[in-house]
Parts: sequence; C-alpha cells; structure tokens
Amino acid sequence: MEARSNSDHVSLRRRALLLVWIGELWNIGEMVVALWSGFQASSIALIAFGLDSGLEIFAGAVLIWSLRKEWNLEEEKATDRKALRLLGVTFFVLSAYIAIQSFATLLGWVEEPRQSYIGIVLVITSAVVMTLLYLGKTKIAKKIGSRALRAEAIETLVCDLQDVTVLGGLGLHVLFGWWWADPVAAFLLIPFLLKEGLESFREEKH
Repeated sequence: MEARSNSDHVSLRRRALLLVWIGELWNIGEMVVALWSGFQASSIALIAFGLDSGLEIFAGAVLIWSLRKEWNLEEEKATDRKALRLLGVTFFVLSAYIAIQSFATLLGWVEEPRQSYIGIVLVITSAVVMTLLYLGKTKIAKKIGSRALRAEAIETLVCDLQDVTVLGGLGLHVLFGWWWADPVAAFLLIPFLLKEGLESFREEKH
C-alpha cells in the first residue's frame, strides 16, 4: 500500500513538472510576441504583459528546480521553503512594476499607446491556456501538499487576471479610445499580488 502511495506521489510530481514545462514554453513564446507587438504599438500594457511573462518563466524555473530534486522529507521541506521565498519575491517585483508603469502611463510620461489587434488575439489565447494550467496545477498541489506549486499556480492565475485587465484596456482603447482604462484596471491587481507575496513568506517561515 505504501509502495503504491509513493508511486502515486511520484506520478503526480511528474504531471506537475509537465504542466510547469508547458507553461514555460508558452510563456517564452508569449513574451516574445507581447514585447514585439508592445514596442510596435508603443503599448505599455503589452510590454508589461511581456515582462510579466518573463517573471512567470522565472517562477516556473524555480518550480522545475524544486520538483526535480531528489530528497528525503526534511530536504523536501527545505527546498519547498526556498522555492516559496523566491516566488514571494516575484509577487513583490511584479507589484512594483505594475505600479510604476501604471503611474507613468496615467501621468503621460510615455507615448500614448496605439491599437494592437495582435495583442488582443494573444491575450485571449493566453487567458485560455493559463486557466487550464492553473486548474491542473492547483489540483496536483493539493494532492501532493506542495505549497510552492500552489504559489506558482497562483502566479499563473494572476497572469490570467492580468490577461483580462490587458484585454479590457486594449478592447476599450479600440472601441472607445479609453487609453487610461488599462493602467487603472492594473492597479486592482496590486493588493492581490501583495497578499499572495506576504502569504508565501508566512508559509515559508512555518
């Protein structure tokens, strides 16, 4: 029975690793397209979206390192704590970036963005992919008790929420010319990001 339990745990960990790798490959392509289209349209929202994908790549790399480790129970706990600490930092970095870019956009310090239909298609596709990855990761994280995987899955959800924010900004810009809608909506993500960052550090201490 114990052997079967260990086998199931290994199988779940491999599935989690596969999902993280899928997310990594997607985020690499997403980052390239978002940055290219963002600079073409002078869109701070799309550039921020691309840089956020870069943070997602970093978070995924942390999880790959964590999930591939060979450990005993104490080593597993120590690795999970280190992963939580690193993931917590990425929440704060992303919060700071969103705040700075949103203020810069609202205050007119950067060029007013132009419409980007490529960006709209990218964001819609990303929202679908990230939702599926989030559901898969959280399900496995609960079964294997990995707080680090849960934290990385939350970042996947935040990326999905940011997809909605960016889509709203791009869509309102196309429909009504409301260029300010995206930075205002982006501010709404900051409390959520800070909360998850603090929780990652609290869980790491315990």
